[in-house]
Amino acid sequence: MAQYQRIFAALDGASTQKAVAQRAVALAVDNGAQLLFGHVIDSVPNEANGADYDALCTEGLARIEEELADELREARSSASIPSVDVQVRAGRVAETLAEQLVEPFSPDLIVCGERGLSNIKYVFVGSVSTYLIRNMRCDVLVVKQG
Repeated sequence: MAQYQRIFAALDGASTQKAVAQRAVALAVDNGAQLLFGHVIDSVPNEANGADYDALCTEGLARIEEELADELREARSSASIPSVDVQVRAGRVAETLAEQLVEPFSPDLIVCGERGLSNIKYVFVGSVSTYLIRNMRCDVLVVKQG
């Protein structure tokens, strides 16, 4: 079984977000791995209206800290996890996730959620989990909807 040293948890605000965080924390504890939680605020819907992306990222970080307070507290208090960080960026989701969060961290495991898009919606918008599986050079664990 692989020994993971750097685990990235992709948070998307969907129904699997808490399960993704819980799974990532458990794996980080079991492996003594560094842990980075990352979230991307989709800029596409806001590109034309001059959105304040810094403010959106600050609000997004505060929301994650609140929604995942128990999971983050567990991770931060664990002697087994050397470091825990949460980062939020704004941009086109798949590209920003890969280029600004995943690649600089160089994880050997990515934990993400299954969003459960309908087949027709998937054809048009794609899937972040599929993008990660196909493009990242590390293991990717997709947490299924319960």
